[in-house]
Amino acid sequence: MKKTFVLDASVLLHSADSILAFDDNTVVIPEAVIEEINNFRKDGSDRGANARQVGALLDQLRLRGHLLEGVPLSNGGVLKVELNHTSCQLPSRWDVDKNDNRLLQVCLGLHQDKNSVYLVTKDVFTRIKADIIGIPVQDFHHDQAPELHYQYQGRSEVFTRSSHIEAFYETGFIHLKDLFIRHKEDWLEAPLIHNQFVTITAFDNYNQKAIGIAKNDKVALLKYIRQKPFGVIPRNTGQKFYQEALMSPPEEIPLVICKGPAGTAKTFYALAVGLHKIMNSKDYRKILVCRPYIGMDESIGFLPGTEAEKLGPLMRGINDNLEILIDNDEKLRYDSEKKLKDKVEEFYSRKIINVEAVAYLRGRSIAKHWIIIDEAQNLTPNQIKGIITRAGPSTKIVIIGDPTQIDHPYLDARSNGLSYASEKMKGSPLCCQISLLENECERSLLAQEAAQRL
Repeated sequence: MKKTFVLDASVLLHSADSILAFDDNTVVIPEAVIEEINNFRKDGSDRGANARQVGALLDQLRLRGHLLEGVPLSNGGVLKVELNHTSCQLPSRWDVDKNDNRLLQVCLGLHQDKNSVYLVTKDVFTRIKADIIGIPVQDFHHDQAPELHYQYQGRSEVFTRSSHIEAFYETGFIHLKDLFIRHKEDWLEAPLIHNQFVTITAFDNYNQKAIGIAKNDKVALLKYIRQKPFGVIPRNTGQKFYQEALMSPPEEIPLVICKGPAGTAKTFYALAVGLHKIMNSKDYRKILVCRPYIGMDESIGFLPGTEAEKLGPLMRGINDNLEILIDNDEKLRYDSEKKLKDKVEEFYSRKIINVEAVAYLRGRSIAKHWIIIDEAQNLTPNQIKGIITRAGPSTKIVIIGDPTQIDHPYLDARSNGLSYASEKMKGSPLCCQISLLENECERSLLAQEAAQRL
């Protein structure tokens, strides 16, 4: 039986291609949703871009027939714009002049007409209200990653014989066929993915360990484990893996994705390696830091001041990390706040570090840059795709975030751009990923305790 999917504005503004994501079923867009999308078409944000793309698609489709009667889609489905069902009764206190309630009226009317109706919305409160009036409802799952527990971590623990570990240090590699994982009572060959980091433990001596990275049919020793970028020494296994990914040249690994809780030095390490590369070589022209902020990316053009001044409050976390990197003497670092501030500001005044709004990356081709995308869990899949595809020759992009800490009203641990990119780029020879663990928090004992308990 064919189904009817009614799309909310939140879905279309999240992904303009969502119209084509329902196979050969019927897709319905109520007129109230079109009005709501129209309100965003002049925005300079990604929502504005999606609104304009939806408008262009509907304009093309109307040439195939009458939108109110239904027009064919390229996937075999049908698209309809719905004006009817204004007389359907909602709970008396619900104002039908509100777009959300008008949307629910359409769903209820189609349901009463014996259609197999499903409302698709990313708005949790609209889902609750649909459930109240008995309308089947779902989130838009087309570009979602798996549940957080099952998402790609970029690292794995495997086992082998002591003799293989000894040979590993001598030859620099170990064959995948000699690595195993424990599954119930059996030992199975380890299903490693290209560029996946590996912790290897000996069957016969659990104190004998090694770490490496999967490359084709082998695991290789880390190349950069003894480096000290900008004077920083990795303090745990996760940071050793992260350093390897960051230090690899952009011709080999142009994309690094790092997930992890607060205090695991995600941003700190990305800055340290970026500064090391710029100060000690000509690999990159400058560091570009972007950090999305919900609300500001849409309205930044209307705020007073320069772009740097508008984004200044968002970059305080970057400045905190720079203070530590500039002066590694913890006892003397804060003796003169003015000197410390001047040192930080010098990086900006010399254009070594630049800050930009995520929205301003659209349409560019950025060559020979070290790009840090901080708090990437607040980006949509379309935004993250737009950022990664901006990379020009010799540019390295480091995408950082914590998928459990999301501020975007229509994103969660599965639908955010960080998790989406992680799953889609898994196994790519051009991408390294690492998830830092709660017990790898290095900010302070309190930060580590809070990451584990709260």
